[in-house]
Amino acid sequence: MKIAALQMVSTPSVDRNLDAALRLVERAAREGAELAILPEYFCIMGRSDRDKLAVAEVLGEGPIQAMLAGAAREYRLWLVGGTLPLKSGEEGRAMNANLVFSPAGERVARYDKIHLFRYDNGREQYDEGRTLKAGSDPVAFDAVGMRVGLSVCYDLRFPELYRALMKPPCDLLCVPSAFTHPTGLAHWEVLLRARAIENQCYVAAAAQGGLHENGRRTFGHSLIVDPWGEIVAMLPEGEGIVAGEVRQDRLAEVRAQLPALEHRRGL
Repeated sequence: MKIAALQMVSTPSVDRNLDAALRLVERAAREGAELAILPEYFCIMGRSDRDKLAVAEVLGEGPIQAMLAGAAREYRLWLVGGTLPLKSGEEGRAMNANLVFSPAGERVARYDKIHLFRYDNGREQYDEGRTLKAGSDPVAFDAVGMRVGLSVCYDLRFPELYRALMKPPCDLLCVPSAFTHPTGLAHWEVLLRARAIENQCYVAAAAQGGLHENGRRTFGHSLIVDPWGEIVAMLPEGEGIVAGEVRQDRLAEVRAQLPALEHRRGL
């Protein structure tokens, strides 16, 4: 299966972001992608953390979900819809939700980000727990014989989530992200390659990548990693597409020559 990780530099405008996302999905489909992944908060990169609450949607309703469903259906591909804010039922907090749509435009999976980012280096400060409610359950789905595991950004630092997704083993792990520039520079590539190596599967990370209108700079470097930890393709910064193939023969080769998944013990 050919897959595409879509990199964006999202703005405070939902309408502009949806137009940009649709443009990238169309391009991915034109280049032969059967599955496309949007980045975390593809739909809004607000001027304050609370801006996302104003555009949070009810599950199954709203323009962001309508665009995702319509794009998947129009371009006949599986669409891993980055993340969007969904109402949580709790005042002042939303869910950071990753929705997946089939080529028929049907929602087939929902994953709510489990690990909420907090960071303070004296210059940049983030605390997602102020406006988000954490999810609780790992989620995977099947797409044309391929098992796909879902995760979001900061989840990348918690290998136990990916181990949970490997029962049974996934062929592809998706990581829509909006890594900060300092943490991305230090840890992004090594963490993604580690998740691919230890789980012997493909990893595709669709990132926010560049200087945003709100002054935030995200790391970008959207990439696809194969089961041996080799980088298939990468895009440093700016809007664009990273494409590659999930090859069943490559998965089988790696797992046969080094059967680490069979050697796991219930520690």
